[in-house]
Amino acid sequence: MAYWLFKSEPEVWGWDHQVAKGADGEEWHGVRNYQARNNMRAMKIGDQGFFYHSNTGKAVVGIVEVCRESQHDSTTDDPRWDCVWIRALRPFVRPVTLDACKIQPGLEKMVLTNNTRLSVQPVTAEEWRIVCGMGGLSA
Repeated sequence: MAYWLFKSEPEVWGWDHQVAKGADGEEWHGVRNYQARNNMRAMKIGDQGFFYHSNTGKAVVGIVEVCRESQHDSTTDDPRWDCVWIRALRPFVRPVTLDACKIQPGLEKMVLTNNTRLSVQPVTAEEWRIVCGMGGLSA
């Protein structure tokens, strides 16, 4: 299993929106960055990801799971853009802020702490373990 991080502005699409979609999940559409798209193309069903509130809150708030592999993004006719579907698994006991990640030993090389603009990014197994612990969950 691989680990990822999905960023969204909570006013546009927040954790509660994702939870409301239930087991069927939701298309992670609208991504228009080649690196983020390529990350989604690498995902497999069952991979897990952090759900991160960007702009407002700037924190990891829950864990999602890839429930459909990369396919054409239904919000565009442009064949270059794909996306996965994700479903909410569980919320964090306490949100893990970007500021907390930036000072946490072991997260110095995490993409989130070095490239806060990339909307879909990989997370290493060790980073996953650390952030889950910070959020009150066991990895």
